Amino acid sequence: MDMKKRYNYVREYYKEKFGERTLKICVDGGFTCPNRDGTKGRGGCIFCSEQGSGELIMNKGNITKQVKQYLTTYRAERAEKFIVYFQNFTNTYDTVENLKQKYDAALIDERIVGLEIGTRPDCITEDIAKLLSTYAEKYYVCVELGLQTSNDRIGELINRKYTTRDFQNAVSLLRKYHIEVVAHMMVGLPTETEEDIINTVQFLNKQDIQGIKIHSTYIVKNTKLAQMYEQKTYQALELDDYIETLLDIITHLRKDIVIYRISGDAPKDILIAPYWNEHKMWILHTFEKRMEGRDLWQGKEYKA
Repeated sequence: MDMKKRYNYVREYYKEKFGERTLKICVDGGFTCPNRDGTKGRGGCIFCSEQGSGELIMNKGNITKQVKQYLTTYRAERAEKFIVYFQNFTNTYDTVENLKQKYDAALIDERIVGLEIGTRPDCITEDIAKLLSTYAEKYYVCVELGLQTSNDRIGELINRKYTTRDFQNAVSLLRKYHIEVVAHMMVGLPTETEEDIINTVQFLNKQDIQGIKIHSTYIVKNTKLAQMYEQKTYQALELDDYIETLLDIITHLRKDIVIYRISGDAPKDILIAPYWNEHKMWILHTFEKRMEGRDLWQGKEYKA
């Protein structure tokens, strides 16, 4: 079996949807998070960096300028179509008027075919879903929702400050307006067991989601997780354990769900552990080699 057919990878999904290679323009929208500004908490989730996972965004500040600058780089020469991706912090955490102004500021080039928004499930309202749906006539619109785990006990431990029910409600609202949903799932959270992970997969299989991003839990500087690691109350995942867990996730996952990624991006200058997280292609090749060697594929163990 061709590796491309063993799992539903986003690169092929984009090619089919847009007819050619399509790249993302990562944008810092200048947002914060209710788990940082005191509305629900301070400091964010225990693994979240001070940049809210936006360290790899090279240019910040004016949104239109960020997009224009990207389109002048060598990266932009690799494709003719682009998706604007509001990446770090909570990109629906503002008034509808301000959100529209920020999204509009990014959609400034005819080569842009999509709008992708990263956010928390407790920051999706009916009005926000309606706003996002207004872009759908012209653009591909997708919302990435953090879940990390369906186990609310672990959710409290990682200080996410929302519940699995909040996630379900957000998915329902977004799908009511035909907006695609990508769920974030993390592997290696504190106290997490293999059973917890499969339970999360089975939970996601029952939701009306179209995609998934799978991340290993990595430790970066100036986080609560870094303190736990230094105090030896948390141990970083070994690569082999992550790969084996990843195989379990993919084989139990619904076949139609698009795999957006199987590894997170941790900047080298703030990464504490695990060291292998820096080697994205190494992770991908190891994963694919084992899938092929064991004749595994997405959904092989899935039961409706």
